[in-house]
Amino acid sequence: MSAQHAVNPGDTAWVLVCAGLVLFMTPGLAAFYGGMVRSRNVLAMMQQNMIALGVVSLTWVLVGYTIAFGDDAGSGLFGNLELFGLTDLRQPPAPNLHVVDDRVTIPTLAFVAFQMMFAVITPALITGATAGRLKFAGWVLFLAIWSIVVYAPVAHWLWHPDGWLAGFGTQDWAGGLVVHASAGAAVLAVLLVVGRRRHWPHAAAPPNSIPLTVLGAGILWFGWFGFNGGDGLQANGVAAQAVLNTHLAAAAAMLVWLVVERVKDGHSTVVGGVSGAIAGLATVTPTAGYVNTLSAIAIGATAGLVCHLALRLKYLLRLDDALDVLAVHFVGGMLGTLLLGLFGNSGINPLGRDGLFLGGGGSLLWYQLVGILSVVVFSFVLTWLIATGVQAVIGLRAPVADQDGLDRAQQGTDAYHLGGVTSLAAPGGPRRQRGRAGSGKATRSPVSAGHEVRLVSALLDPARVSNSGELREALLSAGAISLTVADAAAATDEPEQRVLPRGYWQQQPLLDRLRVDVLTTEDAMADVVETLSRFEPRVVWSSDVAPVVVE
Repeated sequence: MSAQHAVNPGDTAWVLVCAGLVLFMTPGLAAFYGGMVRSRNVLAMMQQNMIALGVVSLTWVLVGYTIAFGDDAGSGLFGNLELFGLTDLRQPPAPNLHVVDDRVTIPTLAFVAFQMMFAVITPALITGATAGRLKFAGWVLFLAIWSIVVYAPVAHWLWHPDGWLAGFGTQDWAGGLVVHASAGAAVLAVLLVVGRRRHWPHAAAPPNSIPLTVLGAGILWFGWFGFNGGDGLQANGVAAQAVLNTHLAAAAAMLVWLVVERVKDGHSTVVGGVSGAIAGLATVTPTAGYVNTLSAIAIGATAGLVCHLALRLKYLLRLDDALDVLAVHFVGGMLGTLLLGLFGNSGINPLGRDGLFLGGGGSLLWYQLVGILSVVVFSFVLTWLIATGVQAVIGLRAPVADQDGLDRAQQGTDAYHLGGVTSLAAPGGPRRQRGRAGSGKATRSPVSAGHEVRLVSALLDPARVSNSGELREALLSAGAISLTVADAAAATDEPEQRVLPRGYWQQQPLLDRLRVDVLTTEDAMADVVETLSRFEPRVVWSSDVAPVVVE
């Protein structure tokens, strides 16, 4: 245990709670992304996020923390290795920018844990852009290297007293540069290495579970209170201001995004709403502890507009950013960093500086611009080298044959076992003993010799069949000998246009249907067809059946 001189229990408790909130954001991100990918890639996406908790936590303790927060090696670029494996933790976190001042401190291990959660979630952001294309082993190796070579030095630049950008004057409250800009630049580099999905951009991928995405967004919003609220490492007025700013920026961004979406696409969607909120959260992150309440609202509103317009960025760059990480996180992080140069208010936090709108001139804006350019170039170049190396050694891009079904290829199972048949409602009730022979229960007799047997088939809209018991009883009463129901996809005369989240759409020439095959006699065929007509079939046909005898 490190030696401490002035541990404040309230500050310590607050920072530890915030560390837990930021940890919770990683499974929230897994749910947010997991709901927006194809149903056959859900587990792979969620594992790519969750594995960061294992890999980066260890790299952080072993070497990441000492590079980020160890004593400066003399250049302002990275710390020395004296704290390798968290050995010799004799000093509390040094005061700097939004870090604790000389009057109060927290245990060093609380600071280590809090900062660890930032290191974990930052590279996980990349997975939203590369959805459906990452090889798991390659991603694990990439995570380990990137967290040490890219993330830790950038954290040192901005969050260590002797970091060169901190000394230059660039400010970053909770990760507009360290988290969002560095991850966004990494997205650009990784996408150049792993390439595009097949048929992109003409084959859009519909989300498998919008409710899961909304749940994930709610967890992220909740966790962001710790993400931004704990960065002062004190339970005080600045923390309260940061939490309030965080929430209001998200609220303003959500509303503006919905208005723009309504004007542009004709709908205000729940996915659009939560996307706007996440954009607002990412944008306010570098400013949360440095601006007043009205400024936070303005920052959030600007994020809702700019990040929505940035959805077109991936098409301009011809980069297959599957879940719009560039528009939401990269643009949001850089935008917020620049807006701090306009809205910075030293009256909110004496460790901050006044921006252009508060009479501080353009110096802070210049410092912020230099910070953006430095972090983006550094992260892009190093990430491209790492990704290229991993691709050459063990492979980072998943085989094309596996990309439409990563869950089966990498997990050996599926996330869902649902379809038109298995999702049908069925009659239920108290469990009863099965009837025994001679109990009086009626049984269907086999077809008598000489009766012609017909096979009647129909394609039904699953929405018209709400209860499997109703379908079964109706057909048996009409004279069915047996029936089989299976999922099918039927071609349409005119492709159906389906609207996807965030203003995208696709033409769907194959629609989900239930195929019902009914074995019946010639005499009962008319009744069976009439029964099927109650369920508004799209197609009904019949065929002769020849009995097959197996010796």
